[in-house]
Amino acid sequence: MFRVTGNLSAASSPAVASSFSAALRLSVASTLSFVSPPHLRWFSTFSRSFLSGRRISSLRSRIPSMSPISLSGFSALKATASFSSGSSASREILVQHVLVKEGDSELFAQLQKKILDGEDMSDLAAEYSICPSKKEGGILGWVKLGQMVPEFEKAAFSAEPNHVVRCKTQFGWHLLQVLSEREPVKDIQVEELHSKMQDPVFMEEAQLIDVREPDEIAIASLPGFQVFPLRQFGNWAPDITSKLNPEKDIFVLCKVGGRSLQVANWLQSQGFKSVYNIAGGIQAYSLKVDPSIPTY
Repeated sequence: MFRVTGNLSAASSPAVASSFSAALRLSVASTLSFVSPPHLRWFSTFSRSFLSGRRISSLRSRIPSMSPISLSGFSALKATASFSSGSSASREILVQHVLVKEGDSELFAQLQKKILDGEDMSDLAAEYSICPSKKEGGILGWVKLGQMVPEFEKAAFSAEPNHVVRCKTQFGWHLLQVLSEREPVKDIQVEELHSKMQDPVFMEEAQLIDVREPDEIAIASLPGFQVFPLRQFGNWAPDITSKLNPEKDIFVLCKVGGRSLQVANWLQSQGFKSVYNIAGGIQAYSLKVDPSIPTY
């Protein structure tokens, strides 16, 4: 069982303040662009678990060294970073940080000591950070290469998971840690899906879900798909592991692939091992595979 709480909005991102928007961009902000406005409010119920899939306050942090870290030193850290697998180009990391002004060295030293003494970064970020992400305990969400300023990105992607490192950007000094890492949700093209659906074994074993609303499904649908309407997320999400098997392949469908990507990411954060987003949704299926399926 997991908790479904939180608020997914621009407020959780440094993009709230224009000075941060060009620097510490959230992957969650980019995924929001896929969602049509009528569906945004339903994501507020699961953003917290979507971002992390676990209780952030349970993660205790360590600072390997109290001596200042120069930017040039990150190349050495990168060589010792222990990521599980895959290339950094495709990996996404869940980042948390505390930001203080460049000239506030005394506060910065105090925060480092507090973390070494076992205080939680979420609490420290909420109290001391000057980044708008303080409202979310310093959580910046899932990010990938190319979404942050170079200094911050280099530090984050060089850090060992759950170890606090320091870096300096144009916004000040950061204490940051990587809470988790993952490979992005895989896309499956509609042609490949259609080919798989011709196999009775696949149709029996695979978990196919459609997150569109009932009025949409009444217009166009594919055989074998269970319906989990996004508007009813609060009803089916708490018991999702009793409805679907986290160990089996799961394929998520919507109209054009945006809502399904959101749900696919969330399912992955809940421990589902093999999640596929159906690229282009049922509209692409109609255009590329079966023109008899209506578009809308």
